[in-house]
Amino acid sequence: MLPVVALVGRPNVGKSTLFNVLTRSREALVADLPGVTRDRHYGVCRLGDAPFVLVDTGGLSGDEDGLDGLTARQVRLAIEEADAVVFLVDGRDGLVAQDHAILDELRRTGKPMLLAVNKTDGLDESVAMADFAALGFADMLPLAAAHSRGTDVLLKALQPLLPEYVEPDEEESDDSIRVAILGRPNAGKSTLVNRLLGEERVIVSDVAGTTRDSIRVALERDGRKYTLIDTAGVRRRARIEEAVEKFSVIKTLQAIAAAQVCVVMVDARENLADQDLTLIGHVLDEGRALVIAVNKWDDMEAYDREQCQRALDRRLEFVGWAKRVFISALHGSGLRELMRAVNRAHASANYTMTSSQLTRTLEKAYEGYQPPLVRGHAPKLRYAHPGGHNPPTVVIHGTRTKHIAPAYRRYLENTFRKRYRLEGTPIRIEFRDSENPYAGRRNELTESQKRKRQRMIRNAKRRKH
Repeated sequence: MLPVVALVGRPNVGKSTLFNVLTRSREALVADLPGVTRDRHYGVCRLGDAPFVLVDTGGLSGDEDGLDGLTARQVRLAIEEADAVVFLVDGRDGLVAQDHAILDELRRTGKPMLLAVNKTDGLDESVAMADFAALGFADMLPLAAAHSRGTDVLLKALQPLLPEYVEPDEEESDDSIRVAILGRPNAGKSTLVNRLLGEERVIVSDVAGTTRDSIRVALERDGRKYTLIDTAGVRRRARIEEAVEKFSVIKTLQAIAAAQVCVVMVDARENLADQDLTLIGHVLDEGRALVIAVNKWDDMEAYDREQCQRALDRRLEFVGWAKRVFISALHGSGLRELMRAVNRAHASANYTMTSSQLTRTLEKAYEGYQPPLVRGHAPKLRYAHPGGHNPPTVVIHGTRTKHIAPAYRRYLENTFRKRYRLEGTPIRIEFRDSENPYAGRRNELTESQKRKRQRMIRNAKRRKH
């Protein structure tokens, strides 16, 4: 196991900025506003001699009510699982009462601890550090996380506080299935993640928009490994007012691109909104496997369930290949079927096809139904070969393929889907006009004939004279 280091401090002292610098990533959401981070966020720092897990936490404001109280609980869980703690303070604000309260709580845990004074750029370091002498640390580390200054000293100071890490003999490849949990605010995404994990890993609240960042957590279920990505709820652009929420939407779209399977959660008790369809559209644009999870299905009357299913049939016809699973994230019903659908979608998205199989399937499809004529000529489809996976891509060569109608493309998609039993994944078809091996030869031959004819004419003129 990698050693674990938790970043702890008041809101807006620069924990997420330091997290991004040490992990060389932009995984943590950063904004010039307090309280942006609420959940635990994990990353691996590989800048020192030995790697360790770094945990970004929400700011401890001292308030134990509402979301602040839930955030504080997540911070305490991070401290409990950490081998060492970096207590981050703000050099510009100086020492405040809340710093004393946080330090008292940290000392009660008995965890090894470092004091890092951030935002010292542009300040007299000796003056800024003297302000925190009252906390009783023998060594205080000046930092400017935004400019990556002081991080080398911090890593060197952390090394003796961490247990020894032995590099494994063989590096294990990440064979987990990356699953992004998507949906509108308050659709039950975080509740689903917690239910699958069997612990309160991410904050759950009735307040819409509680999750702001994309949180990745590991899961092992029925012998298979997964990486769950809990994302922020995506609303219509006109309703996104806070700058932080705009960045959250960007992180959600990045999560779609990073995932292998996307689970779009729909609230069964609300009508399927246009934003749900837009979110599915983003998944299709990225070519990701898709599972529709209809949440809050419990306690619904038979009539309401029937109306919900009819609405889903009507509005989700364009993704009829996506498996629909009816679940209750709160009570845990339907989760086994949901994970089976995820496994099938992942297997379909990575299915390996051969050129010979694809060509035979294409020939049968062409014989059964030929594309419409274009200017009196029918497009010819000669052979096919695989062009990639996730999503499965079929490259078809032929003539006049630029004029093939979208309806015929869908016919071929359905044919390949039925032939290989691909469920839960889009299929991409690329048409390519085969090059004519004799293209240009006629003109070259004509030029040669012209030169030969000119020589014959010149020779005839010489003989005449």
